[in-house]
Amino acid sequence: MNDQTPTGKKPRKERKENADKRRRQLLDAALRSIIQNGLAKTTLATVATEAGLSQGVAVFYYKSKNGLLTAALEDIYQKYEDFWRAALEKAGDDPKTQLLALVNADFDETVCNRETLSVWFSFWGEQKFTPQYADITQHFDHNRVDAIELICKRLFAVNRQDQARELAGWIDTLTDGYWQRMYLFPDTCNRETAIQETLSFLGHILPEHFAPETL
Repeated sequence: MNDQTPTGKKPRKERKENADKRRRQLLDAALRSIIQNGLAKTTLATVATEAGLSQGVAVFYYKSKNGLLTAALEDIYQKYEDFWRAALEKAGDDPKTQLLALVNADFDETVCNRETLSVWFSFWGEQKFTPQYADITQHFDHNRVDAIELICKRLFAVNRQDQARELAGWIDTLTDGYWQRMYLFPDTCNRETAIQETLSFLGHILPEHFAPETL
């Protein structure tokens, strides 16, 4: 059976599926290249080689190294957001359970491992020089802080609602800091330590919810 149209072209659906497959190959290969070569030495050529495709294919889909790396950063952020949102949904409606789920998700090996951390810090180190990276980071970080703030508002008493945004920023900064410590000092800081100390912090700020005897 001939699966082509009368013009000799593949059906639109198949063309889209092939294009999506190529983009996925290139994005995954970009992350592997960053891990192996660093951000500066990652090029369209290294990514194409890693993906088992020609450099022309990489140029066709992403035009330039910057276009490809910007798409790769947005892709890992989207995967990260999908992961913590799934954890939040699974936690149900209880705000304490939701915040615990977010903390545990942040240090889950799926999103927080040695290779992934190397990619995050490679991109973050270039934000000053590449505005697109900073814009993507700001967008996704804003989404996460918003989600944490909504949870904190439900945990705080009525007369402390204005502190929810501040606490959300603290939690976001704290977990980022533990990511950095885990990356720079893996022998002295691991996921278990990061979770335990984050919960200890919450116990000081919200003792009625996160004191050791309430966990």
